[in-house]
Amino acid sequence: MPELPEVETVRRGLAPSMEGQKIVHAAVNRPDLRWPFPENFVQRLTGRTVLRLRRRSKYILADLDNGESLLIHLGMSGRMTVSGDPLGQFVHDHPPQEKHDHVILDMENGARITFNDPRRFGAMDLVPTDQADQHPLLAKLGPEPLGNTFNEEYLVTALKGRNTPIKAALLDQSIVAGLGNIYVCEALFRAHIAPTRKAGRISAKRVAALVPVIRQVLQDAIAAGGSSLRDFRQTDGELGYFQHNFDVYDREGEPCKTPGCTGTIRRIVQSGRSTYYCPKCQR
Repeated sequence: MPELPEVETVRRGLAPSMEGQKIVHAAVNRPDLRWPFPENFVQRLTGRTVLRLRRRSKYILADLDNGESLLIHLGMSGRMTVSGDPLGQFVHDHPPQEKHDHVILDMENGARITFNDPRRFGAMDLVPTDQADQHPLLAKLGPEPLGNTFNEEYLVTALKGRNTPIKAALLDQSIVAGLGNIYVCEALFRAHIAPTRKAGRISAKRVAALVPVIRQVLQDAIAAGGSSLRDFRQTDGELGYFQHNFDVYDREGEPCKTPGCTGTIRRIVQSGRSTYYCPKCQR
């Protein structure tokens, strides 16, 4: 599933073609994705201007000029592509429609936004903009890891006394929003913290040091266009490149990249998910 860097990459790719532009035509090619589309979905989108695109955790929100917001979740295999952009950022014309092109938005500037989702684990909804934070998918989310409310004092307090492994704690979306398996593994490696350590038993100093590390990992991944392991594509159809910079993720059996460390990357399973780490320099 796309994590924060992938979703932010998509948001940035869509913004030049959608922000300030009217949706002149909307088409939906099936009644549902993961859930049914909202009532009168096409009619409520057609003719609306997109005021801005923003991201909350792993969700994109397109704020419309009628006081509603289009909530988008990419799911496991969803991708959004742009074609026919008159700004010249995308060289291909509108491609022929594909089997899994479920939602198509034609913008006033000639751009076409296509949502393709073979597995249909993605979702779209329309919510009142001023109540978006109360939507069931967003209401219990913790602070954004790149925002000001995610700071050293907050994380120390949030993890205090917790008996869960630090890996599981950082994946808890109520503690910090948007982090997923890949970037938690990478952040814990850079911080030299073992993923199996109990969150509440890590010193406040080490927990505080995690905050800038998490931010840097995410910023590095966004700069690389995210990570493409299976389905993820940027809005121009290109792959992300951060997977080429993984320190531990998907590197089982390979040597640790920490200078002077002679350890080998190990894979274990935590809560049904693969965890990659160096048992020698992560403690």
